Amino acid sequence: RSLLAFFLSTELRQRAAIIYTVLELAAFGYAARIYNRTDGASYKFGWIFPRSDGAGGGTSFYTFSGTGDRQQKRLDLKKLPMPEEPEAQQAAHRIQMEKLRRKFPQWERLSVYLSRQGYLLYGDTETTYLPTGEAFLQDMLEKLEQAEHFIFLEFFIIAQGQIWDRMEEIFRRKAAEGVEVKIIFDDFGSMMRFPAGQIEALRESGVEVQIFNPVHHYVNRLYFNYRDHRKIVCIDGSTAYTGGANVADEYANLTVRFGYWKDCGIRLDGPGAWGLTREFLHMWQRNGGQLMQERDYYRPHDHREAAGFCQPFVDGPDNNPISTAEDVFLHLINNARRSVHITTPYLAIDEPMRQALCSAGDSGVDVRLLLPGIPDHKFAYLAAQSHYGELLVHRVKIYIYEPGLLHGKTVLSDGEAAFVGSVNMDYRSFQLHFECGTVLYGVPAIEGLAEDIQRITDRFPPGDVSGVEEPPVVPQAFEYPAAAV
Repeated sequence: RSLLAFFLSTELRQRAAIIYTVLELAAFGYAARIYNRTDGASYKFGWIFPRSDGAGGGTSFYTFSGTGDRQQKRLDLKKLPMPEEPEAQQAAHRIQMEKLRRKFPQWERLSVYLSRQGYLLYGDTETTYLPTGEAFLQDMLEKLEQAEHFIFLEFFIIAQGQIWDRMEEIFRRKAAEGVEVKIIFDDFGSMMRFPAGQIEALRESGVEVQIFNPVHHYVNRLYFNYRDHRKIVCIDGSTAYTGGANVADEYANLTVRFGYWKDCGIRLDGPGAWGLTREFLHMWQRNGGQLMQERDYYRPHDHREAAGFCQPFVDGPDNNPISTAEDVFLHLINNARRSVHITTPYLAIDEPMRQALCSAGDSGVDVRLLLPGIPDHKFAYLAAQSHYGELLVHRVKIYIYEPGLLHGKTVLSDGEAAFVGSVNMDYRSFQLHFECGTVLYGVPAIEGLAEDIQRITDRFPPGDVSGVEEPPVVPQAFEYPAAAV
């Protein structure tokens, strides 16, 4: 028996050594594969570290998490090209591009970049900046009440509560009146907060509902990394919203989760609303939905006169390796001459974004980062803090919104160009999520955004923020995995 036990023990050790070596080689191969990808360093190191643990856990999770190759094939989205715009629309776009070039030559490159990605520039669009989640949702509810033809919603989170109760009543009533009502919501974002019974009741009342990337499809495979993080509302063709707030009570501070929830959004009235409406229609059709009318029915049909320009756009993982949202942020930072002010709930960035911020600060640009004082994700908070030391050395000013969670996603450059939308400054928004927003050039709403930022920075100057002048020591290796939070 002793001899048999010795033999078996020796055999098991030999087999274990072979298995361990195979896992080590597999981990090394996968690490090399990740390193040679075109993604940023935050992505690469975030996956190389767990893959190199020798136990195979990182390799297995990467393989089955949906963050590897061919991610677009793991979503039930049809590969439908965006329909080409009519020649009249393209001609109007070219006219607006020439006007922008003459009036705002500093931002011509950004507008050309987005144009070449397929996003049109619109003039004569009224823009309204909504500085809080309360203002955003209340304004939306009032406009929904006025809908006569169609209502489209696309959100990451729809949750039961006072806000949803008011919306649901409007949707049921409008559907009964013959208004076309379509809703897309993300299954993961709304998990446990939007019951299946309520969805069926909506459908029975005439409201069309799509669930984006249902989690139950991937229970055994974990293919749920690619989420619809967009916030889009389209009403009768002439009005559209985007911003940071979802349909849930915390965004209007009807319930308190992380102190005061400071959000924001933008309303577009006029031709620019089509930039968001067409993206909703495209997602609806890619998700298997049908349109009740011809596409032109959903276009704006009224004429307005308004200053400035807007350029709505979207981004998503099926657009990789191009990261339109990240490129927009880099344009707004790199082309700033006087100031660039950014609000974001998360700061988990890689080298190009960090270098752009540092270079702008060293060039004499007034760079200000506004971040939450009460975070909703601890690891993301630590990841943000890991950047503070280097940013401060390069004269980047960091402001902490002490009352709670600063959740708005905005960039303001030289008080002349701005971004408002759903995009966070982290890897998930830049690479994994379906996102949206609009770039604004010289529109009156920019003044509202500037005043909102000024109110925060006046109240919470960087010198008074505890823990910023001497940021906590966070191991450099930690910031890479944390960037994937």
